[in-house]
Amino acid sequence: MSSIVIRSFAENRSLYAPAGGERRVDADMAHLLSLLEKMEPKRVETLSVVEARAQPTLAQALRKILRDPQDDQGVAMEFRVIPGPAGDIRARVYTPKILVPGVSTPLLLYVHGGGFVLGDLDEADTAPRMLAKRLGAIVVSTHYRQAPENVFPAAHEDVLAAWRWVQAHGESLGADLELTAVVGEGSGGNLAVNLCLDAKAAGLAVPKHLALISPMAGTDFGLSSHAENRTTLPLNSAAVEWFYSKYARDALDLKSPQLNLIDRADLNGLPATTIILPELDPLRSEGEQLAQALRRSGVWVDCTVYDGVTHQFFNLAQAVNKAMFALSQVTRNINSSFGRT
Repeated sequence: MSSIVIRSFAENRSLYAPAGGERRVDADMAHLLSLLEKMEPKRVETLSVVEARAQPTLAQALRKILRDPQDDQGVAMEFRVIPGPAGDIRARVYTPKILVPGVSTPLLLYVHGGGFVLGDLDEADTAPRMLAKRLGAIVVSTHYRQAPENVFPAAHEDVLAAWRWVQAHGESLGADLELTAVVGEGSGGNLAVNLCLDAKAAGLAVPKHLALISPMAGTDFGLSSHAENRTTLPLNSAAVEWFYSKYARDALDLKSPQLNLIDRADLNGLPATTIILPELDPLRSEGEQLAQALRRSGVWVDCTVYDGVTHQFFNLAQAVNKAMFALSQVTRNINSSFGRT
């Protein structure tokens, strides 16, 4: 039976103007955004790719206020190399230092964001580490070829290759291949959905759960959240268009069902899905539409809009309470799909 729950965590404790004009922002989030502004980031859409990749991030702002930025949270990490369709793919494997004897160890694939252009394994360290700790799971965090050096569908091909590697090597990592999930953020959310669809079409194992954080699910820049967030930091609508201009080869690519998930007719058969959406994010509306499209296809969906927070908030659980709530929601739903309480 399909179901969808859309919740809203409202909390208007502070006002903050990320780029002109007052916006209601959660107090924890506002503090991190103020730290980011002091680092003087520039609008991504005004920069070259090299300049954009050197911009300060919320993850860097978070490290400024942590007592111990090097805290591994009781999770070991090792580097791996995954063979891909066009060369090696860099990856990291996160393993809790203490695992419960006699309890099966789940296996997660984590796919970072960055609009198919930015982002790397270092910037995406927090989320896979927290998921490994919370779930007692082995988490493989994969990189992928990025634009403009590698255009559509290079990233999609690499993430499918990473899933094949996870399936082939999961047991040797000490994981139970009956307990698998995929978590993707931003562009990684798009890649995660496509991974599941491609795996299903190819007769490969499909994960038990799919968790999507602010997924890039369509190329309609006229949706309401794009209009509402034309100047929002750290992501605005113009930046999203800039990302697609680097990854898509032409207008035909922009119409591809791989990029326009909300219009796909073959979403049936996907695993139970959690969708986490920050309110102050141009991607919010397409995330909501994806939740509805999945529901119409018979997929169980738990979709939550977290008020007063922005894109990238999920990685800020050490300082932003709503990120901790979102992390708890994801881990709870994944555990439920695994038959755990």
